[in-house]
Amino acid sequence: MNSERAEQLRRELQEHSYRYHVLSDPIITDGEYDQLYNELKALEEAYPELITPDSPTQRAGFEPISDLPKVPHIKPILSLSNAFNRADLIAWYERIRKLLAPEAQIDFVVEPKFDGLTVVLTYENGVLKQAATRGNGEVGDDVTPNVRTIKSIPLRLLKNEIPSRLVVRGEVLFLKEDFKRINEKQAEEGLPLYVNARNTASGTLKQKDSRITASRPLTAFVYSIVDADGDVPETQWETLAYLKALGFLTAPEARRFDNIETAAAYAEGFERHSLPYEIDGLVIKVNRHAVFEELGVVGKDPRGATAFKFPSEEVTTRLIGVTIGIGRTGVLTPTADLEPVFLGVTVKSASLHNYDLIHDKDIRLGDKVIVKRSGDVIPYVVGPVIAARTGTETPILPPEKCPVCDFPVIRPAGEVAYYCSNPACPERIARNLIYFVSRGAMDIDGLGESGVRLLLEKGLIHDEGDLFFLKAEDLLELEGFAQKKVDNLLNSIEAAKSRPLSRLVASLGIRGIGTTVAALLTQHFRTIDDLIQATPENLQNIEGIGPHTAAAIVEYFSQPHHLALIEKFRQAGLNLENQREVPTSDKLAGKAFVLTGTLPTMSREEASALIESHGGSVKSSVSKKTDYVVAGEAAGSKLTRAQVLGIPILDEQGLLHLIGNE
Repeated sequence: MNSERAEQLRRELQEHSYRYHVLSDPIITDGEYDQLYNELKALEEAYPELITPDSPTQRAGFEPISDLPKVPHIKPILSLSNAFNRADLIAWYERIRKLLAPEAQIDFVVEPKFDGLTVVLTYENGVLKQAATRGNGEVGDDVTPNVRTIKSIPLRLLKNEIPSRLVVRGEVLFLKEDFKRINEKQAEEGLPLYVNARNTASGTLKQKDSRITASRPLTAFVYSIVDADGDVPETQWETLAYLKALGFLTAPEARRFDNIETAAAYAEGFERHSLPYEIDGLVIKVNRHAVFEELGVVGKDPRGATAFKFPSEEVTTRLIGVTIGIGRTGVLTPTADLEPVFLGVTVKSASLHNYDLIHDKDIRLGDKVIVKRSGDVIPYVVGPVIAARTGTETPILPPEKCPVCDFPVIRPAGEVAYYCSNPACPERIARNLIYFVSRGAMDIDGLGESGVRLLLEKGLIHDEGDLFFLKAEDLLELEGFAQKKVDNLLNSIEAAKSRPLSRLVASLGIRGIGTTVAALLTQHFRTIDDLIQATPENLQNIEGIGPHTAAAIVEYFSQPHHLALIEKFRQAGLNLENQREVPTSDKLAGKAFVLTGTLPTMSREEASALIESHGGSVKSSVSKKTDYVVAGEAAGSKLTRAQVLGIPILDEQGLLHLIGNE
């Protein structure tokens, strides 16, 4: 029985390893893989005669794929043993403590365990000569041309006095903000969205055409020296500082601890969701390299390090139905109805993204599916567990008619999304109004989703323009609308009339037009009438406006009911002109700034206004064209991106000093 179970586990683990590392198409979660692996490991420890040379517990990695040139590693690129709780960490420490002399000093370094793709970089005389994936730990794929496109990897090291040959190990990944931006571009171009950042990074790094890799903003963190012809630091803590001095990006979250108790406490209390990149655990390493080497290797794992794995954020459950949501632009969004499952919170529904993804992944009604949730992100379906199918599952197809208004569903050429074709669809109207009054749009306080739907139900409003003609006597008759609430609401509606034109344009619900694009438009078109008259050619002359966005703007203003809405705004006295202020000075003229984090004394809006009043511009994302990043407390991935690109970083005082207000 034990031998049969061990053989079954070996087969399953090898299949899942192949799907995860080679095909980048897993069908079980990391947590479920770990359960199978630990069961096999426990069996082999209890019955050593069951160990076979091809057991996953005896291998350091997986076969390299594709027809990329192969690179033998100068030393094995090993993996790590796992610890899942404090008790596991203490047990690991006690095992290695017994192997060392009583007087041996052991301190530790704790680093993020990046959820990316391992890369091994070889430098000769300070110049990057070769880059390879981990592959099977002995041989990897040569990805040198692609790695050269990654801006956080130096092509020449910064220091001169370095070993003639230096081999380092790191991880290639997407920052969360960069991955989001890639998907926003995919959506704008009507292309399928990428679901998994790690798999996308892996596919990007292994492209045969390095121009494709260059077009995607990969980032690489380096964390260890594999080999060197010459002197290198004697501890891991010093190694991280040394690597940073050479020009590599290293994890700022790394910490050194004098004992395992404090290292374990740091690991247990670590908050991963605030990081600008994905990690699936922490790595606890013996700090002194001599002690690390003395401990040696067992199987595929160095004894001197272990991975503290976080609880899985993936589970499997049954997909029992699909609910179709109608967005403010009419887009149909399928959402999976699930058998309730616990994933930090009880999850009953998850995003299915779009119907192309459903088709490509062959997700069917009745499937057992993998569901992932990272922090506060909405859970989404990763894919089906095909091996668990019974034959009763049925395909999920896009509807032919809108489930709300019964109008035909359309799919514009070249787009992924399906749309309700009825501009007067009740749900589209409701969603548009809910967005219009929200804080990020016209910021009409006191009127959320329930209030909007109540006003629609009672016939007091039919579109956004009607909001500005509401009367107190009508509102006071509604349940829950007392005098104070009505007064506050009407005051907020009155204040919304003077919002900048860019806020109004962003609030209209034009496909592809958010706050950033709306600001671009109103910089070039002074009035709403100028924008209404704009041609596709005029619009595409604006940097950042592509053909799809231009077409969406022209199409929006070609509709009579949208022009009637603008007239209602005009009659109500809304601001339909861009009131351009005369700059206080030109000290920041031509300079582009990006704000991130919370500043000590200024809000984001106040800082933006200050920069613009001195001739500067404020952008939403960091790029090579950014001149300065102004960072406050809890700065996120924009700060990391600036560090990668070598962009100057200011705090609030630095900004004031630049202007001369200090």
